[in-house]
Amino acid sequence: MRKKEKAAGKNPLHREYGLWSNLRFVTGAMFRYEPKLKFIIVINVISCTVVTYLWSFISKFVIDAITQESTTMKLFAVIAVLFAVQVISTVLQTYAGSENWYRYINTRFNLIVGKNRKFMTQRYKNLEDKDAMDCYQKAGNSVGGNREGVEGMMRQLESTLIAVAAVIVGLCIIGTLSIPVVAGMTLIAVLNFVAKNHTNRTCKRKIWDPLATWFRKDNYMNRTFTDFSSAKDIRMYDLKDFFLNKYRELGKERLAAQKENELRWWICEQIGNLLWLAAETGLYVWLIYSVLNKDLSIGNFTLYLGSAATFFSYMLRLLDKANELLQCSRQVDDFRSFMDIDSGLSNDGAHVPAFENYEFTFEDVWFKYPGAEKYAIKNLNLTVKAGQKLAVVGLNGAGKSTFIKLLLRLYEPTKGRILLNGTDIAGYDIKEYYNLFSPVFQDICLFAFPLYMNVSMKEKAVSDRTRAEKCLEEAGMKQKVAELKNGIDTEVLKVLDDEGVDFSGGERQKIAFARALYKNAPVIVLDEPTAALDALAEARLYREFDRLTSGRTAIYISHRLSSTQFCNNVAMFKDAELVEYGTHESLLKAGGAYSEMFRVQAQYYTDKGINMSEVVEG
Repeated sequence: MRKKEKAAGKNPLHREYGLWSNLRFVTGAMFRYEPKLKFIIVINVISCTVVTYLWSFISKFVIDAITQESTTMKLFAVIAVLFAVQVISTVLQTYAGSENWYRYINTRFNLIVGKNRKFMTQRYKNLEDKDAMDCYQKAGNSVGGNREGVEGMMRQLESTLIAVAAVIVGLCIIGTLSIPVVAGMTLIAVLNFVAKNHTNRTCKRKIWDPLATWFRKDNYMNRTFTDFSSAKDIRMYDLKDFFLNKYRELGKERLAAQKENELRWWICEQIGNLLWLAAETGLYVWLIYSVLNKDLSIGNFTLYLGSAATFFSYMLRLLDKANELLQCSRQVDDFRSFMDIDSGLSNDGAHVPAFENYEFTFEDVWFKYPGAEKYAIKNLNLTVKAGQKLAVVGLNGAGKSTFIKLLLRLYEPTKGRILLNGTDIAGYDIKEYYNLFSPVFQDICLFAFPLYMNVSMKEKAVSDRTRAEKCLEEAGMKQKVAELKNGIDTEVLKVLDDEGVDFSGGERQKIAFARALYKNAPVIVLDEPTAALDALAEARLYREFDRLTSGRTAIYISHRLSSTQFCNNVAMFKDAELVEYGTHESLLKAGGAYSEMFRVQAQYYTDKGINMSEVVEG
């Protein structure tokens, strides 16, 4: 079935795939991750159906045996056979129930892994796109529990098959009594289904879909309450009441939605109760009439009464399950919509050749962030020459970091193109392109695994511990590592290990430098990673890092000028444009924006008792 390219609500990324397409998707996942479910579900359907109707037959045979004065031996024989069937069916039912629940959880877990993989391989720009993030939030909700979304559909599918089997058996039994009774009960069950399906569809469209943004806000608030990095500000600025009041306001929105949801379902339940009363009344009237006028035996009266009640119950359940399947299907739509977002990270691009040198050229590049009115980069023409050091400087907001994001292909140019040795980088496989760079960003992120893996950024089996230790030493962490109880095996952060260690801002930056050294890519990018260091420490660290990466292309981004004098060229950005380009000496002689910025910073360092020559000389 072709998926429908129909947007739901206001999110253009949402798609509706339809129930049958979603059933194929979910069953495909079930049998891919848990092949034994095929047999377990069949066993459960058969055993549950037998157990459902067995006591109706037991009652009939016992009553017939008593009223027809059958022998005691015959009566006990019948009871023994039916009892044996009951025991076998119950054992099989219990076995199936104990086997399938964790298999459903395992299937859901594997789909969550796929969702997380998809998120971590999204193009960087999607992380700032509201529609994409709403899709991610709803996809998370669809695999967040066992009664809804993907796992809910698995469980509802099994329950639906049980209900189908029970309805078929019920039809075979009460169909011999009266076709009009079957038709009437079926009609009432259908009306109940229509009411519930309407309520499901309306609640999702009017209540739960609009709450996707609410869930993102709720997640943010809960993270902030417990985030160690926020704890100091919350205490020092006494933000407790501020956050709690914000959270109360957020709770009011959720409560209002829940109240509306409960009201709609209360009305639906009352409609269902009235329909059930009508069905029960009609059944009793017909059976009493049949006993009085059609010589219906007491045994068959009992059989038909129990079977009809069971049939109607399962007919309602079947249509309820169909309703719940549709509800789950709408949530599976959410999951698949996110999974089908084009991440832009496919392997369709050309291989990046193993060049001896790597030169990058920006040709008339313009860039505007999604939803922004102004350009963050305008008319940029610049060449990053192979093997040379380029300092990119300018005040905050000048366009320096945007320039790096474009170079790294975290974003694509709005206009113009970027060339690698004369070829447009947009045509290259993006994962291979990423391998060209060893970046160190301003926001240093450490992960909750051992220190050496925080350097290698690889799994344990493929991490070179000796190399990681050497890189830490070269980055200036030798003494710190020696002080750690477990050395490079020390767990980082206290998230997964109570004895985990956190590091200061300067130490984090040195770990980030060690990562760049470990990766050993041909192009080094330093995007203001030394912001937490003073100017003298920054200059010395840059000097040492430059020595360690000698011969490779390096780009130093900073609003301070401690790196400019040992770089081959300086690119000065201002108001999203490249305003000056040249050597440190030539730009000083030109007397422009760079010269003024250098003069101001030199004066600042002098006021602080730091001689600019010391900063440069190290």
